[in-house]
Amino acid sequence: MNPPSKSPAWEFTTPLWKWEGNAAWHFVTLPFDVTDEIDEITTGRTNGFGSVRVKVTVGRSKWATSVFPDKGRESFILPVKAAVRKAEGLVAGSDVRIHLELE
Repeated sequence: MNPPSKSPAWEFTTPLWKWEGNAAWHFVTLPFDVTDEIDEITTGRTNGFGSVRVKVTVGRSKWATSVFPDKGRESFILPVKAAVRKAEGLVAGSDVRIHLELE
């Protein structure tokens, strides 16, 4: 029996930013090389709005979510929920070390 194949994963550091609007959503923008690789791997297999399911680790926080294409930034963006920001001491402008894995 073959072992299960490991999901593609990436590690990178990028700044946290707040959505420009009434909502208090915070995101990080994936590096272009990571976006390109995810696009290549998931072509024809994305969910609604072109989203891609991922597992994320930031510090000691782990969660499952989706990354979403952002045409203006020409990249995927990753939402960082309030519980994670609080647990990891993150605010807009903080550099965030991300471990991202496709589900």
